[in-house]
Amino acid sequence: MSISGGIVAYADSQSETAAPAELNQNEFKKKRVVVLGTGWAGTSFLKDLDVSSYDVQLVSPRNYFAFTPLLPSVTCGTVEARSISEPVRNIIKKRNGEIQFYEAECVKIDAANNKVFCKSHFENNMIGSEDFSLEYDYLVVALGAQVNTFNTPGVMENCHFLKELEDAQKLRRSVIDCFEKASIPGLTEEERRTNLHFVVVGGGPTGVEFAAELHDFIREDLVNIYPMVKDLVKITLIQSGDHILNMFDERISTFAEQKFQRDCIDVQTGCRVVCVSDKEITMKVKSKGEVTSIPHGLVVWSTGISTRPVVKDFMEQIGQANRRVLATNEWLRVKGCENVYALGDCATIDQRKIMDDIASIFKAADKDNSGTLTVQEFQDVVDDILVRYPQLEIYLKNKHLRDVKDLLKDPEGKDIKEVDIEGFKLALSQVDSQAKSLPATAQVAAQQGAYLSRCFNRREHCKDNPEGPQRFVGGGRHSFAPFRYKHLGQFAPLGGEQAAAELPGDWVSIGRSTQWLWYSVYASKQVSWRTRVLLVSDWTRRFIFGRDSSRI
Repeated sequence: MSISGGIVAYADSQSETAAPAELNQNEFKKKRVVVLGTGWAGTSFLKDLDVSSYDVQLVSPRNYFAFTPLLPSVTCGTVEARSISEPVRNIIKKRNGEIQFYEAECVKIDAANNKVFCKSHFENNMIGSEDFSLEYDYLVVALGAQVNTFNTPGVMENCHFLKELEDAQKLRRSVIDCFEKASIPGLTEEERRTNLHFVVVGGGPTGVEFAAELHDFIREDLVNIYPMVKDLVKITLIQSGDHILNMFDERISTFAEQKFQRDCIDVQTGCRVVCVSDKEITMKVKSKGEVTSIPHGLVVWSTGISTRPVVKDFMEQIGQANRRVLATNEWLRVKGCENVYALGDCATIDQRKIMDDIASIFKAADKDNSGTLTVQEFQDVVDDILVRYPQLEIYLKNKHLRDVKDLLKDPEGKDIKEVDIEGFKLALSQVDSQAKSLPATAQVAAQQGAYLSRCFNRREHCKDNPEGPQRFVGGGRHSFAPFRYKHLGQFAPLGGEQAAAELPGDWVSIGRSTQWLWYSVYASKQVSWRTRVLLVSDWTRRFIFGRDSSRI
């Protein structure tokens, strides 16, 4: 009896002491973060995230990160595919924690139940279920975007794209196929010309760079090994706008058009493609209203991006069905969800308008409740306004105003001592016109990923020590400063060892020296020393031996 009683007493004491330990374990249980995508945004987020504070799970159908700005170089063998790709498992190695990676595609986001449903795709018949689901406390959506065909008939069936590494490899083989096909006996000259007519649809950076790379590949390498067809090759670039590279400075756009003219690349602007068949591409010339068709051997479609189906379904769940792109606030949190963030090409920041908060801003600045603002009262809150509403800084720059207080002047340019609410509204009424969407570029996605990881790393600290601007609606301060994109410049390689660049400070650089700047910047931006060495060796090999034309 005493033995059994002792056992019962021991068991009871153990259960009593175990309960607090269990509570303590749950109390400090890590929050689960699920990241969708291994592109620029997702990879940048994971590289800087302190995984000791979170249970991190990564889902992507690709187990590598690709340096996408160099995809046009892969299409022509200037660099190899493996030289611009890094295994994800190499990137996510962490000393102070572990990131679980699953090679699968996210097919549905269940916002109501904090779940994502995934499906793995493997060519071999593996044992086990392909479907699984993951629960999350925080979800980071970095799925990127898909090619926008504008519902043009025949595009999906008859065009090549340049969005993924697999696209570049497929395009490389197809270019060689066109030359091999044109070289076999029994074809007429017209058939050879058709096979060697390369059409690029889209005059943005990707389309222009591919056309330039292809021209160099043909002129420097292929004409030497296919001498019988060297005079039959033609490259046509079709652009719906009036100029190519119209998002660049006008000087760059003009230089690119002139260089392409010298290189005998046929640039057709003001043309909209209406149909693509396996043999012809049909387009409408806007100025004349005429519809013309031209034969082609290969078409590359590079006209922009659209939202992926899984993101569209998610948008319908959270009340964003009427939008074209998933909307986030300035802290990259998805509107309508407290625990979901979206980065990169799959989302856009819906910048809050200053006029929506104008009454609250006036009230916060009017410390003495006099109904008017002095210049000093305005200056006391202006730093928070500039952080919270970045369009104000752009407006000041475009209006060539040195200081924010210059807004509070009369029509004659004289200083105003005080301003009422109506005068305050009038002074800031044009500011929101400067709010612009960020471009869908690797640079934006990488900066967003780095920003969000900093927010996650400092989440607990900033709960008690907020670092953001004043809340004009609701009081207090924001935990973090909103995301602010810093433009570091952009390049446009134009072939022939020449490139153009827009650099910070409205600087424009064009020519051979810019091409060498492009080499150094892109080499330095690689995610590992392995890819950096491989990339430089590929460039060196190309200079010495030329590009490889093997169909591998």
